[in-house]
Amino acid sequence: MRRAFVWTVLLRRPLQLHPPIYFEGGMVVVTTRRSVVGFGMLGLAIGYFAWYTPYAGLTKALSSGLLPGMDSRVGGLVLLPAAALGTLAGSLIFLSVSGWWRYAGRATVAGRQTIRPGPATVTAGLFMALIIATTTLNYTFAGVSILFMLLMMRGGVLVLSPIVDAARRRPVRVYSWVALGLSLLAVVAALSDVDSYHLGIAAVVSLGIYLFGYIGRFEIMSRVAKTGDPAIDRRYLVEEQLSAALWQVGLCAALALIGIGPVLGALREGFTSFLLTPAVIPAFAVGLLYEALFIFGTLIYLDPREYTWCVPANRVASLLSGLVASFGLTWLTGIAAPGAGQLVGTAFIVGAVLALSYPALRQAAARRWAWARRRRVLFVCGGNTGRSAMAESIARADGDGTWSPRSAGLAPRISGAPMAAGATAALRQIGVPPRRHRTRQLTRQMCRDADAVYCMTRAQRTAVEQLAPEARGRTFCLDPERDIPDPSGTADNAAYVRTATVLREQVRARLRENAPQLQPQAGG
Repeated sequence: MRRAFVWTVLLRRPLQLHPPIYFEGGMVVVTTRRSVVGFGMLGLAIGYFAWYTPYAGLTKALSSGLLPGMDSRVGGLVLLPAAALGTLAGSLIFLSVSGWWRYAGRATVAGRQTIRPGPATVTAGLFMALIIATTTLNYTFAGVSILFMLLMMRGGVLVLSPIVDAARRRPVRVYSWVALGLSLLAVVAALSDVDSYHLGIAAVVSLGIYLFGYIGRFEIMSRVAKTGDPAIDRRYLVEEQLSAALWQVGLCAALALIGIGPVLGALREGFTSFLLTPAVIPAFAVGLLYEALFIFGTLIYLDPREYTWCVPANRVASLLSGLVASFGLTWLTGIAAPGAGQLVGTAFIVGAVLALSYPALRQAAARRWAWARRRRVLFVCGGNTGRSAMAESIARADGDGTWSPRSAGLAPRISGAPMAAGATAALRQIGVPPRRHRTRQLTRQMCRDADAVYCMTRAQRTAVEQLAPEARGRTFCLDPERDIPDPSGTADNAAYVRTATVLREQVRARLRENAPQLQPQAGG
């Protein structure tokens, strides 16, 4: 099977190809014909932001009558059926393209196998349907900006997250509490700016239903998923996603059939006359966009860490998208910009981002410190295709992570040439995997940076000391007693094997005996 590469923000590593989309080591991995792309938490947050921004902006513009060619606003309940159909269509498209429909539960009906979500995920889908519907409705209310409603929705969920974690006995770390507190301050700041919003009863009711949906969803997700087991998380996402889309369409259709009163009448209009208007296309697109952000958002929540960590990661991404969408609409259409309190709230969110970044920053600092503590060893020969290249491969194969070996040549014939074929074969014969190699010209800076320079002959040692006098005390012959012969230019593969054997013995001996003395130089 072809090998491919998983790309994360800071890591690239090979693995075998899998189905089009799958979990691998806590990441979501998307395969293409030539590569595999992996999304860690940062990648998921960026994806969530990228889809949430157009979703929120399009919903607000459509409901405010701001799209080109519109002469009136579209009520939230009127556009909701088309958006629900868009979400259902997006769900079916995603499951078909990704192949994840295979992970759903199955049942045999009339001799044929069909998808059958479990009772827990069907219930979670109902709660998710409430979340989807009220999220869209919340952006259609007049008198409130996208950013304000986001602060209200996200603040409420942030209050719920530690309660759910405590109920499930999941530990909550200090940096998560700090981010939680800063996020709550953001909500308080937005509410204090009373002149910048008008929160009606309908909006309050919608917010209440939204939070109720998250209470139920988090409880079920904690019980049946969020375990770190890819198979369990895959099944949960697929079954909840499909159930939520069907619940939303079914509930809207059932209420539209009743059609009594202005509320249900608006839903009936959304399923009838509205479907014949040009505005149905952007309304359908609203549902498609929500489906995309739903995938990224759910994958963030399914991270096995506590909700107090995952929720702020999700909420911060959406708040930043709300900020972009709000000011984007102000710039494009001239509607009022978010008030000062909402901007102060956003500043608190930046603080929450920094708090949530603490683990990643700490790990990055630890990696940098570990790298700085590695001892840099430079192997030198004439052409850098044989002896020094083999010595570097041997040092890498035998190293314990405390060495950073490199090699270079005093006079390579071609810069960037590969290791000699005889050297590669000899390394394999003595059990050392040859590393990918390209010849390099030795420079004075290389010698300065190295903690030790090992040459193959005494003449080469003299040449290095002349090139970099400051490295004189750190430049040695790899074999203190005799020169290591150059096997290049011979057709005898045994000569390469003999040289490789000597190199292995000498590299191991030098690194072992000099380990206490080779301290990293100041400056890393």
